[in-house]
Amino acid sequence: MSILAEKSFDRPVMNKYETLFHRHPGNPILTGKDWPYSMNSVFNAGATLLPDGSTLLLCRVEDRRGLSHLCVARSANGVDGWQIDREPTFLPDVERFPEELWGVEDPRITYMPELHQYAVAYTSYSRGGPGVSLALTKDFRAFEKLGVVMSPDDKDAALLPRRINGFWALIHRPMTPLGAHIWISYSPDLRHWGNHKLMLEARRGAWWDANKIGMSPPPIETSRGWLMIYHGVRRTPSSSIYRLGLALFDLEQPEKCLIRGDSWMFAPEAEYERHGDVQDVVFPCGYTVASDGDTINLYYGAADSSIALAHGSIRNLLTRLDAYGHSEHSHDRRQRK
Repeated sequence: MSILAEKSFDRPVMNKYETLFHRHPGNPILTGKDWPYSMNSVFNAGATLLPDGSTLLLCRVEDRRGLSHLCVARSANGVDGWQIDREPTFLPDVERFPEELWGVEDPRITYMPELHQYAVAYTSYSRGGPGVSLALTKDFRAFEKLGVVMSPDDKDAALLPRRINGFWALIHRPMTPLGAHIWISYSPDLRHWGNHKLMLEARRGAWWDANKIGMSPPPIETSRGWLMIYHGVRRTPSSSIYRLGLALFDLEQPEKCLIRGDSWMFAPEAEYERHGDVQDVVFPCGYTVASDGDTINLYYGAADSSIALAHGSIRNLLTRLDAYGHSEHSHDRRQRK
């Protein structure tokens, strides 16, 4: 455990934290004004790099009824010149998948080398609440829907890109009367899931990530472990604030948290993040990594009204965890919460 992490429980420690993610000066990079058809807002996009080096965003688009579908936007540089599908790319199919009655939301994309396909984990929303569904695609034009794999109330899901000890792994966030925590489940075939394990608990009390947390984009595989950017929700008398924090998990035992950051590292500050359909929200569902293997391009929904971009360094994220995080296993701090 770092000395700072230990001291933070005994008395306030004042530090000037380094800015880990720098907002693109052209933010927001996509808004409803860019869309070729009628809609209300666009936000919470999954992201991936295509074989030709271009960037694909699978965007959540909310229509004027309040229901969501998914639409693809492509860019050669991942910043501008977006080519947006002229009509919705991924619509609810209520006849075959009734769990999509009230829309499909918040996609997270994982390329699966073994399958030579992209897996999309998304929220399917119906009378029973939000659940986790999966789909496979090779080209983001045709999709094979696998249906709901985690029943309501569950969301914030993504697949790991490779098997763990012979099994596929899905990270997700079920909601229970005891809180909203991050879990991991395993499957031999992407359809039947079990061996459910708790990965990361929401803290209690006055913490920035008390009571409700969820994974944001899919974890990043590093030589040291799976690096997770997760969101925490701080409830206030007037609203809720969505901020981002960091945690690192074991490569072969992903349910084992190695280091958890104590403080949030990215929060709503810009006008387009503070004010919109839902105020005070930064919510990334996707990222790409540049050819240097270190620069991360984080695509996030801003105030549920637009898509913005921020740039960071994987190396700097790990350094922040080392300096201002703690080991969940070497010192169990849950007794002190």
